[in-house]
Amino acid sequence: MGKMTGKVAVVTGAAMGNGFGIAKVLAKHGAKLALLDISEKVFEAAEELKQNGHEAMAVVTDIANMAQVKTAIEEVIETYGQIDTLVNNAGVVRLANFLDMEDSVRDFQFNINIVGTWNVTKAALPHMVQRSQGRIVNLSSVTGTMVADEGETAYATTKAAVLGFTKSLAREVAQHSITVNAVLPGYIHTPMAEQIAQESSPDNPQSVIDGIAGGVPLGRLGKIEEVGELVAFLASNESSYITGTQIVIDGGSTLPETVSVGV
Repeated sequence: MGKMTGKVAVVTGAAMGNGFGIAKVLAKHGAKLALLDISEKVFEAAEELKQNGHEAMAVVTDIANMAQVKTAIEEVIETYGQIDTLVNNAGVVRLANFLDMEDSVRDFQFNINIVGTWNVTKAALPHMVQRSQGRIVNLSSVTGTMVADEGETAYATTKAAVLGFTKSLAREVAQHSITVNAVLPGYIHTPMAEQIAQESSPDNPQSVIDGIAGGVPLGRLGKIEEVGELVAFLASNESSYITGTQIVIDGGSTLPETVSVGV
């Protein structure tokens, strides 16, 4: 019996990266998975889980579109009859300096990272309230809440907003025995990290990855599965007295007070 046995978990942005990694860990612990993503690859992700003996379904969903979100959540309820855990993982980033950023690029990030998180939570939460139980885990970031680099103004704003959303919602739904917490990843080796590296150094993106790893006290980027295990903890009964908080998983990257300079 795993700690998620009998639980139904909805994971957004689950076609790849952190989302699929989280889904695999939750499945390993016994959860039934509902994978939401705008990409058709979400069907391949669900099929992989099923081939490994897990229960999984996939729904192509634009989480910025509330009508699509409601339809997706209704499909989950029709299939599994309940929602125990919601993991708001879906997120996008586009690097651009503030004065150079087009409104469309800003809105793209706001609509997925903030509005999308809002929409899926709004659609799934009533099913948790009805049963007086539930776990919501929001993927924020150390970016925007603790640190930030050039070109991240829009992304940092969205991730700080997710943390504020987490805290306020946690206070509202505590009376229903529902917990809401945020995970703040640092440098995790994901397709998004590779995208940022490519945008930062098109000719040698690996140098960016290596440089980042060199600045992390633990000497490496985090693994997707490590994020998944933290989410699984927050989604399980092991975390029943934890709500409205944030847990950083960054290999210590936010610890140094000064920047190391090579001699």
